[in-house]
Amino acid sequence: MQIAKKLQNVKPSATLAISAKAMDLRAQGRSIVSLSVGEPDFGTPAHIREAAKAALDAGFTRYTQVPGIPELREAVAGYFNGHYGTSAAMEATMVTNGGKQALYNVIQALLNPGDQVLIPGPYWVSYPAMVQLADAEPVVVPSGAEQGFKITPADLDAARTPRTRMLLLNSPSNPTGVHYSAAELTALAEWAVARDVFIVSDEIYDRLVYAPARPVSLAPFWERHPEHVAVVNGLSKSFAMTGWRVGFVLAHPDLVKAMSKIQGQSTSNICSIAQKAAVAALTGPTDFMDTMCEAFARRRELAHGIVSSWPGVVCPRPDGAFYVFPDVSALYTERMPDSTAMCTVLLEEAGVAAVPGAAFGDDRCVRFSYALDDRTLTEALDKVAGVIVP
Repeated sequence: MQIAKKLQNVKPSATLAISAKAMDLRAQGRSIVSLSVGEPDFGTPAHIREAAKAALDAGFTRYTQVPGIPELREAVAGYFNGHYGTSAAMEATMVTNGGKQALYNVIQALLNPGDQVLIPGPYWVSYPAMVQLADAEPVVVPSGAEQGFKITPADLDAARTPRTRMLLLNSPSNPTGVHYSAAELTALAEWAVARDVFIVSDEIYDRLVYAPARPVSLAPFWERHPEHVAVVNGLSKSFAMTGWRVGFVLAHPDLVKAMSKIQGQSTSNICSIAQKAAVAALTGPTDFMDTMCEAFARRRELAHGIVSSWPGVVCPRPDGAFYVFPDVSALYTERMPDSTAMCTVLLEEAGVAAVPGAAFGDDRCVRFSYALDDRTLTEALDKVAGVIVP
């Protein structure tokens, strides 16, 4: 058997590897606290679950249209129109198996072998792999904790080549929690359009933003430049629906048709029951988001305060998502010379799972999630300090 050459440079997910090791230790009877989790610790709201039950009772269990049922595509357009002032039509939307498939569809539909994609670093672990699976080349545009993990148009200019075809943005960011302002995000988008570089804006954490920051989207920019922008989002994070696997995308109708062709030959439609639940999510009450944001904002302050107190550690204060991404390289030792070694020691000695920054393109850092209750979060970070802080 010969495995495809394109997979040689694709690494397994580091977050899944950490989760697997943590589960192994739990199976051995160890008490493990996970600060590696990438999902809210809140349950899916009742009205969304009730919609799924009603769909089951009604027998809504058959294949649907590949890009999603019309009712849901209208709701997706309504989401952007209601929150961000666009006038999108159903034809500019499609529904996918999580935001991850939306990203994959866009990348596969637009890139050719040898094209280059600018990816601001630190980056979500799957971005480079998705680009490589399209036989294209990821080009990381680095930023560090000392600059708040933000890139500028000048940084993009320095990384651009004649083969640059796409810019992949993520705000709020996984892993850093960094959130670009409307002016900052628009400046990056204008740089790209002026150079005929297509923009993919991953906005999966868009509603999980903490005051005084405000939610920002490139959806209004898409409306002005529909042939240069695709906005990817989903219900996993802001709606506490990770396991439902509902993503969606706002794009030019021609791009939607191309992506539907890809999805039609790979997964077809997403789960019919999840689609009905998604309609309820996008058209129903959203007061639960306020409750989540209040909790995450409080935990953000808690986690950031603790981690920032460690000697030599630099940790930009995140404005969104539910992660802190401190530069802990000042705490590296011969026993823990890098982020992977540090996370291994933390798991084995402190019983705390975290994700090495190497997985996100910055080996100086470690990602801690604060998507768990205040007491557990405090106890876990204290255990971390007990192992790594001299």
